[in-house]
Parts: sequence; C-alpha cells; structure tokens
Amino acid sequence: MQNFETLGLPGELMGALRYMKFETPTPIQAAAIPPALEGKDILGSAQTGTGKTGAFGIPLIAKLLNNPRGTALVMTPTRELAVQVMKMLEQLLGSGSGIHTALLIGGESMPKQFTQLRARPRLVVGTPGRINDHLTRGTLKLNEANFLVLDETDRMLDMGFGIQIDKIVKHMPAERQTLMFSATLPPNIITMSKKYMASEPVRVSVGDNNTPIAKITQEVIQVTESDKYGQLLVQLQQREGSIIVFVQTKHGADKMAKKLSAVSHKADAIHGNLNQRQRDRVIADFRSKKSRILVATDIAARGLDIPHIEHVINYDLPQCPEDYIHRIGRTGRAGKEGAAVNLISARDNGKWKAVCRLLNPGVKPEGGSMNDKPRSYANAKKKYGGRKIRSGKFSGNRRAQPKAA
Repeated sequence: MQNFETLGLPGELMGALRYMKFETPTPIQAAAIPPALEGKDILGSAQTGTGKTGAFGIPLIAKLLNNPRGTALVMTPTRELAVQVMKMLEQLLGSGSGIHTALLIGGESMPKQFTQLRARPRLVVGTPGRINDHLTRGTLKLNEANFLVLDETDRMLDMGFGIQIDKIVKHMPAERQTLMFSATLPPNIITMSKKYMASEPVRVSVGDNNTPIAKITQEVIQVTESDKYGQLLVQLQQREGSIIVFVQTKHGADKMAKKLSAVSHKADAIHGNLNQRQRDRVIADFRSKKSRILVATDIAARGLDIPHIEHVINYDLPQCPEDYIHRIGRTGRAGKEGAAVNLISARDNGKWKAVCRLLNPGVKPEGGSMNDKPRSYANAKKKYGGRKIRSGKFSGNRRAQPKAA
C-alpha cells in the first residue's frame, strides 16, 4: 500500500484525506487499513506517534459512510485522548456527511451529552466510566454498534477499566468488527483479544514496541536529590522549544509549575484533579505556545499529540517502566527529532534499572546518554562557568548534544 488512492475509499473520505494532507500511509496504517477494510478484526501494536488513530479511523469512517445503519464505538483511557481522537474522526467525516457524533467523557456537561445522544449518533467516542454511566441511565444504546475500537488497550487495563469494558461489550452485537490497538501487547492483552474477537484477528505489529522512537535522543544525568531542581533549571535554560516535565504527583505538578513561573518561566500544570475546562485551557495554551513548559503527571504520558514538543524531562521516573516509553513518545512525533532527559538520584536507581531492563534486556544500566559516564549538577555548574541561572536564553556555553541512544 503506497498511497490511499488504491483503497477504493468513499469520495468524501478521500476528499478529507487530501484536505488533511494525508498522502503517504505510515507503516501501521499500511499494514492495518487494508485488512480492516475487508472487515477483519485487527490486533495492532506500534510505537506511540506512528499514526494509530488513522489506522483505525480511516476504515471506521469508510464503514460508516458505506453502511447507513451501522454505529461505531471508540473507547480510550483518558479524556484528553478521547477529545483528540474525536477531533480527527470528525475531520475524516467532513462537514457534509450528516453523521452525528457523541463525545462521552467525564468532566463534561451531562445535559450536553444527553443532547448529543438524543440525536442518535452513529459515532461515539468516550472513556469507559462515562460510557457505562450512560448505559446504566439508558441514554446510550449500543445494540447496533457493529464496529468497536479499543485504543491504548494496555493503558485502559493498567487504569483498572477491565470490568467496565466487559460490561460495555455485553451491550454490543456479537457479530461486529473489533480493532484493538496498543503500544505494547502483554499476555493480558492477548487474552482480552480472544474474548472480544469472534475470529482470529490479523496481527499487525510495526517495529519493536519496547524501543523508543529512533529519533529521540535520550540522556541520563545523575544528581543528588537536593540538586535535582537546580539541574532542571539548567536544562530548561539550555534547551529551546516546548518542554514537558514529568513529575510523580498532582501536588508536585502544581508546586513545580508555580516554582517555575516564579522564576519567569511560562509554565503550567496538568493532572487528574483539573476539570475538563481547566485541562482544555492548559492544553490550548501549551499547543498555542502561550506556555512553554507543561508540568505533567502520567495523565499526559499517552494521547497528548502536540507535534512541536521538542523535549521531555523526567524529573521523577514513572512507577511503571512501560510508561517511560509513552512519556518520551510525546516528543519525536511524525518523524521529527526529539530529546529526553532523565534526572536520576539515588532513590531513582531501582526504577531506572527497571526501565533499562525493559529497553535493553541483559545490558547493565549506566549513566550519560544511556551508556556514557554520569554527569552531576556540580559538573554542570562547573562546565557553565558557575554562572547564575536566570530566566531567558542561557548565556553561557551550550553543552554538546548528547549522543543518540
């Protein structure tokens, strides 16, 4: 599959693809779309940022346009991902399709969702909790939903949505097409696929899913806990462009954003305690570059698709090593280069070893650019001539770019 022209897609969909400048399919799209258009179940995995939404979205929209009765349901683990998926699917639908949609996520107005559901939507995107809520209320009917997509399935299971997904699927016809996409395919995902898919699915896997995108440069800086914040300021000064700083807790995200703002950095925080309007505002400001730094918990590790993110800084390492891959996948998207920096203190050693075992089984973890000598904050200060850290562009000598991982 070299292009979309050969797939026999509906004219409205081809027009939308041209308008969106979708010209050459990504590897996951080239592998998944043809069998999905044939009605086959798909179990797909690929690195984050490789076009999975298009891989299920294009056959989904084609089926809705070709079948005047069918309904499609897409489930995602987070509100942010649901919003982004819906935005892309509505672009693929175009303005003249006449197909109604409903976005069912927590934090949004229930009356607004009731209105969407009364319009008999044929495309429903949402999170398991809110979808179940509407099923319980009787405001959502899935008896004609013959197309099911589970996006970021591994994350949904990590977040404890397994039982809710089971309840939702029971409301759907047994004869349906099911597409499951995930960044990784652990045994529990394989077991889940056998339960939800009537036939043997087509397995689609692009690349090594435990390997971060090749164009992301990874660097390790070993610090003491007391020096970690100072090293973060050094990194923020020497790096240009948009940055995500990952921390462990919601309180820590708010506290860090306030500290950075106090020293004239344009920073904001995103985490699970924000309501949907607050999240939308934070993401909109970051997307439009009103804020340069987004301090985030793992709520932003998946689904946040902002192409201009140039750097990811792990101030705190994730609890789950697999989430490291998703965190750094916020940069280096759509073929662009990106950088990931990990600030490792003594108490992070156990987590870092777990990450290294995942990325490089059998290789002993070391510092630096995954295998260079570690650098301390003291060495960084010495290298920069002991200059005081201040807001604005760093005025000292820039450090050489770290070697690729």
